[in-house]
Amino acid sequence: MLPPILEIFVLWHPDDQRGAGFAETIFNHFMKGPTFSGVIGGGVQVSLRSTGWEGSGTAPRPVYAEGWAAPNGIRPASFVAVVPLLGTEMAACVEDKNTQWHAYVNAIRDLHQASPERVGVFPYALDAGATHGTELQDILGNFQFVAAGNPDRNGEDVESMLCRDLTQGLAQLVSPDEMDRLTAFISHTKRHSQGEGEDVDTLVDLVREVIRNTRLNEFFDANDLQPGTDWDQELRDKSGTSAMLALRTDLYSSREWCQREVVIAKTHGMPVIMMDAIGVGEERGSFLMDHVPRIAVRKADGRWQRQDVYRALNLLVDECLKRALWMHQKDLAHERPELDVAWWAPHAPEPLTLSRWIDAYLAQNGDDDSDNTVRILHPDPPLGPEERDVLLNYARTTRLGREIDIMTPRQLATRGG
Repeated sequence: MLPPILEIFVLWHPDDQRGAGFAETIFNHFMKGPTFSGVIGGGVQVSLRSTGWEGSGTAPRPVYAEGWAAPNGIRPASFVAVVPLLGTEMAACVEDKNTQWHAYVNAIRDLHQASPERVGVFPYALDAGATHGTELQDILGNFQFVAAGNPDRNGEDVESMLCRDLTQGLAQLVSPDEMDRLTAFISHTKRHSQGEGEDVDTLVDLVREVIRNTRLNEFFDANDLQPGTDWDQELRDKSGTSAMLALRTDLYSSREWCQREVVIAKTHGMPVIMMDAIGVGEERGSFLMDHVPRIAVRKADGRWQRQDVYRALNLLVDECLKRALWMHQKDLAHERPELDVAWWAPHAPEPLTLSRWIDAYLAQNGDDDSDNTVRILHPDPPLGPEERDVLLNYARTTRLGREIDIMTPRQLATRGG
């Protein structure tokens, strides 16, 4: 087990009844959803803070971070996020500067100020009155609140907006790359198949509109490139701070430029989400376009469904955080040399990415004479047996000259490695 990377502390007053519901939403998103179960145990943890050791009349149990001693010598996470759910009951308790609650909330602010690169605070307002002219506002009002917009007006529920805003903030806190805001790169074909007509343009416009309603950075596609810009280098430069949302319409997989965009994204470890918006059908498809998470985007009453676009963006942001956690776990692996991992693949290998990695591995290590098996570790879920056999057989035909072993953290744990 590697040291923990990120711990999220969700804080609310037990008498703020909506707080428990939102805390459960956050817990389920990070602890029960499929995305974050794929990283090594301890990659992300959620701890709930509402009542104290002596009951509801006292401040909650502590937040464990550097500077706040953890029990039994447990090592605090590398990054800590506190999510205060601000309601009127919490505001009332904090109003008196002599209370435990006031000291507790103050300490959270102080913790962030002492280590802003490691500690994030992401408040959510359960009640507008909790942060209007209150001590709670004075203490936490300078932080950027999550889900502070009007999701109903934009066709989204507040739970979806809360989890996306929080996940984006966490990704920007945890990312090993310098990042102010996540950038969603939109990949789409400029041509339509017979029968699609203006449908593709309408979908692209909807995606752009939805992104403008989020805190994601301005979309980045060919329209944003300046004349003379090196397209490949632009994507390389943005690979650590961007994620690709690919709009797979009928002609998308057959377009050379779209294929190139996906190849660059995959080989540089960018998260890729495929929006399946195929209408009439594809003549052949492309093996380059698969092996990534896919969200179905469909029409109802003649219109593309806005909720489908939100689902795709939410998954895109989740994948960005998962990538950041995985990269940190790679860096911490030196504490467990027995893991002996040659490639911490950010996504399950496929022929495209495996061939590129083998080339890079041989360029760095040369044709050594070792016959030890090369271990490749990637996030869950695992490859199927047939997929794995294809990759093993391919590796045997290359100059690598060694067997490879492809596994996930859960498979590694069952082997006791």
